[in-house]
Amino acid sequence: METNVQPDKAVKDKWIYIVVQNPGTGAEQFMGFKDPDSEKEFIPAFTSKEEAQQCFLIMPKNVMINKYEVQAILKEDLTVTAKENGLEVFLMDDKGSVKGKL
Repeated sequence: METNVQPDKAVKDKWIYIVVQNPGTGAEQFMGFKDPDSEKEFIPAFTSKEEAQQCFLIMPKNVMINKYEVQAILKEDLTVTAKENGLEVFLMDDKGSVKGKL
C-alpha cells in the first residue's frame, strides 16, 4: 500500500504548545523566562494544551499590560526560531518542572 506521508516528515511534524504574549498584535512574541541560576533565557513548551494552561496559571506575568494565549506550534519551527534568537526551549509539565530540553 502506498501512502502520501513520508516517514521522516511525520516525525518532524510534531505539535507542541507554548504561551504567546500579545497574540495577533505587532508586539506578539513567545513568552520566555530567564533561569535565575544559569541566567539562560528559555521558552517553556508543553506536550498538551491542558498542561500549558495549568502551568500558565503559576507563571509570572503581567495581565494588566499584556494578553496571553496558549497556541500550538510545530516543534521544529519553535526550536529553529529559538536558536536564531539565542534561546533554549525546555519541555515542562503542568507544575512548571522541567522535563527536558528540546
